[in-house]
Parts: sequence; structure tokens; C-alpha cells
Amino acid sequence: MSQIDDLKLKFRNFSIVEKLIVINVIVFVSFYLINTFAYLFEASSDFLMDWFVFPKELGEFILKPWSIITYAFLHSGFWHLASNMIILYFSGRYFVSYLTEKRVLTVYFLGAIFGALLYMLSYNVFPVFSEVGSSVLLGASASVMAILIAVASYIPHMSVRLMFIGSVKFWWIAAFFVVLDIIQIPAGNAGGHIAHLGGALFGYLYAIQLKKGNDIGSGFEKFMDAVVSMFKPKKKSPLKTVHKAKKTKKSKTQVTNSSSKNKNPNQEEIDAILDKISRSGYDSLTKQEKDFLFKAGKD
Repeated sequence: MSQIDDLKLKFRNFSIVEKLIVINVIVFVSFYLINTFAYLFEASSDFLMDWFVFPKELGEFILKPWSIITYAFLHSGFWHLASNMIILYFSGRYFVSYLTEKRVLTVYFLGAIFGALLYMLSYNVFPVFSEVGSSVLLGASASVMAILIAVASYIPHMSVRLMFIGSVKFWWIAAFFVVLDIIQIPAGNAGGHIAHLGGALFGYLYAIQLKKGNDIGSGFEKFMDAVVSMFKPKKKSPLKTVHKAKKTKKSKTQVTNSSSKNKNPNQEEIDAILDKISRSGYDSLTKQEKDFLFKAGKD
């Protein structure tokens, strides 16, 4: 099995939170590599970034509607990326435990959408931004805040241990980040902090409604499932052969026995390898076990 196949198999075994982190890192590195090549050839790569960041002007947004999602995978620097991914990993683990893994993407995307819309609304309503020229939004902060606030609102009194601080309640952490964003609006990066608050607002509403039995993200989940199904290859129905001759009881028995014997011949070995992964992790597998599991996944 090649190194690329090995990486693909590892990626499949990641949680949805880990996959989001990997995607954010890959996008970050890719844009910086493009920027490096553009510099070497005395060209500009800004035009490429402009197609994916979220603008404050409605007319510009209409020309690139995908930017309301793509901006949430872009970052302006290493520390911008690192801080978002650390918070995403920390809060995402609790989110998956209490709110299920499937809802992570829903809150991530809808948090990004709410953050972007509040950013656009603020820059076109509040007088303080009337003199601001070109302004764009990028970063996963609104999405990350949505996940953090959602889980903090769902289990507010759960205590977690933080390094150098000790045990604190989850809602204290959430309140700290919300207050920090509010007081930093006049200090700089006002649009970014407003977007964070938009994501936080959605996370709060999502968790409160979910506790009441209302899943306000279910419609978006159905929409995503429909989009994903459009790109899945359709399974071809097997050809049916009609035999005129009647089968004897003996032949029917033989066919049944043959089918049961050939069904999942390697299932026991697959189960053993999966048990080993759950006990010791993927890296504990031998090369032969990795190759076998990869080939079984293709079948």
C-alpha cells in the first residue's frame, strides 16, 4: 500500500472534528504555497483569495455566494489558525460526546453563515462603519464560537480542568470569550469580533432549542444530505437471469449453502483489526494489517 493510500485510510478513521482541523490546515498551507510561487514569479495571488473571502457588500456577495462558507476555511496567519483549531479541538470533543458527531458540520456551517450575515448587516447599518472602504471576512472563528457556545449552553454546569487554572464550569469559558469579543470591537478587527458574536448567537439558540426538543438545524442537515447524495455514484442494479427449467430441491439447497459459505469470508479478520485499532490506535497495526484493511475497504 502506498503512502498516499495509508494517509487516506488514516483520514477516514479521524473524527469529524479532526477532519475539519486537517482540512483547515491543508487549505492554509495550500494558499501560502501559492503565495510563495506567486512571489517568486513576481505575480499576485490576491485575486485568488478574493474569490473565497466574504465581502461586506451585498452586491459583491451575490457574485460569489459560496464565500459565505469558504471564508470559514481561510486564515490570515499561523496564530489565527492555531488559536481557532485549538478551541475547535477542545470544544469539539465535548460537542461530539453530548450532541453527536453528525451535528458538528451543521453547527460549523450555520455558525459561519450567521457570523457572516451579522458582519454584513453591521457594516451596512452602524454609522461607525460608514467610512470604511473595502473590508472582507475570513477565518473559522464564527464557526468555532458556534460549536463552543452550543456545547457550553447544552451542558453549562459541567466542570472541566484547565491547565494552570484548575476546574471551571463550561459556561464560564463561553462567557469569557463572548465578553472578550464585545469589549474588543472598538479596539480593532471589529468585523471579526462581530462575526464571532454571530456564530455564538447561533450556537446558543441551537443548543437552547435542542434542549426543548426542537432541532433548528435539521433542515440544513437534510439539505446537506441531498447535496452529498447528488455526487455519490449510483449503484447499478444487478442483471437478472430467468431460467425456464425448474430447479430441483437439491439444487436450491446447494445454492443456499454456497451463498452462506461465501458471505464475508474475511469478516473475522476485519473485526480483529478494528478491535486492535480501538484498543491501541491505528499506528499499532502492522503493514500487512494496514494493507489488508485498505483492500477490504475497496471491496
